[in-house]
Amino acid sequence: MLTEKTKDAAAHSAAASHGAAPSADLVAYFEGKYVALGDAKVSIMTHAFMYGTAVFEGIRAYWNEDQGVLYGLKLREHMERIRRNAGMLLMTDLPPVDELVRTVVETIRRNHFRGDAYVRPCFYKSGLSVGVRLHNLAHEFVVFAIPFGNYIDVDKGVRIMTSTWRRNADDALPARGKIVGGYVNMAFQKTEAELNGFDEALVLTPDGHASEASAANMFVVRDGVLLTPPVNDDILEGVTRRAIMELAGTFGIPVESRSIDRSEIYVADEMFLCGTGVQLSPVTELDHRPIAGGAIGPITRQLHEAYFAAVRGNDPRFMHWLTEIPAR
Repeated sequence: MLTEKTKDAAAHSAAASHGAAPSADLVAYFEGKYVALGDAKVSIMTHAFMYGTAVFEGIRAYWNEDQGVLYGLKLREHMERIRRNAGMLLMTDLPPVDELVRTVVETIRRNHFRGDAYVRPCFYKSGLSVGVRLHNLAHEFVVFAIPFGNYIDVDKGVRIMTSTWRRNADDALPARGKIVGGYVNMAFQKTEAELNGFDEALVLTPDGHASEASAANMFVVRDGVLLTPPVNDDILEGVTRRAIMELAGTFGIPVESRSIDRSEIYVADEMFLCGTGVQLSPVTELDHRPIAGGAIGPITRQLHEAYFAAVRGNDPRFMHWLTEIPAR
């Protein structure tokens, strides 16, 4: 347990625990309209369904109980990224970033959340045709939002194992693209870890460097320096990863982006994962080897507490990360 304040903040999302069935009254943006989530359906012939030809974002919205305000986290950065990634799949004539942000905000607003939420925007190939390709296919934009708690226990410390499944290389299926079909690779890694009694997987690049977790970026601490794999080690160019680097700068913690070997993590002082799903989650064990003595290290603790203060609107220095969601 990190702090009672952290525990209390997480409690506000108790009704939104991971894996809960979505409520029947939720609203989604689908084919240009706001509709009941249950009515947002595609044909089984939809190209994205058959071939994974879609890109998506995961976004969190955090409820501040004291202020009675819901904050969307890094909405603009996520919409900038999804437009870039959609272009990789030859999607053109995309709405501008400002319009996408407005659509996300309105989707969240219509759901009247009073707790933490998860938001999933997606551009997908909507053509009804059989055949593997990217060109000459129509596309659509969809957004849904659901109540959502912790993806994994962010306070306890995460036990991870090195996966036998390697990260897909950039010249095979770009991990930076957040491409729907590529997440089968992550599913192999996550399931392998959980079936072996671990919480998460450490994934290596084809040449053996640490890349990231199954669906999260990673940082390690050595001699007071925060280390993270570079973007050319087949990682997702994480929005949360950049936020952590900014946060570290405010504390004067040096950050270095470079390749990291698996064995270097064994001798690291600290390690944590970050991303929309895992938020900022301390790692206390890799391959049965304790990290930071099996406890949560001081730099990880400092960043963890600062991060959750920032995303809930309790630190004025980071209000530029947040978009207030109108109540009505």
